[in-house]
Amino acid sequence: MRRFALVSIAVLFVACVKSENSAPVDTGTVAMAPAAPAAVAPAAAPIDLKTVAGKYKVTSRAQAGSSDTSVVTYELNATGDTTGWTITYPNRKAEKMRVVMVSGDSIVTETGPFQSVRMKGVPVTTRTTYRWENGNLVGTTVAHYTINGADTVRTFVIEGVKK
Repeated sequence: MRRFALVSIAVLFVACVKSENSAPVDTGTVAMAPAAPAAVAPAAAPIDLKTVAGKYKVTSRAQAGSSDTSVVTYELNATGDTTGWTITYPNRKAEKMRVVMVSGDSIVTETGPFQSVRMKGVPVTTRTTYRWENGNLVGTTVAHYTINGADTVRTFVIEGVKK
């Protein structure tokens, strides 16, 4: 019985293997013309920090669907290079930002840890991705709140209007 099984497997294997020189088999299907290539949007121009430099009033809201309805505003001071960026919340001192990446149409910054505006007394570190859009800075902020246990992470949508 084993011999029969081994011979059957060998015959099946040989039947399934095609020779490199074998001619293609006509399956009777009609070949379709290849699809036209999809239109590709032109790439956004690389962001220039000198163009972005200035002071902005930034509004931060939780992403759609969140139970957090609070709106936080702050002033962003963006410089023409990667040094000297700050955010200032009302009635607070300026917090230094680190510009960690400038690539394509995006600027990525990190700030903190500093005392959260949304969760009083809780340290927070933020990572924000800004994009230049029609003379404004728009993007998202991911906030990591340090609390007992695991960090609490929230994502906010931001829009900065140049002053």
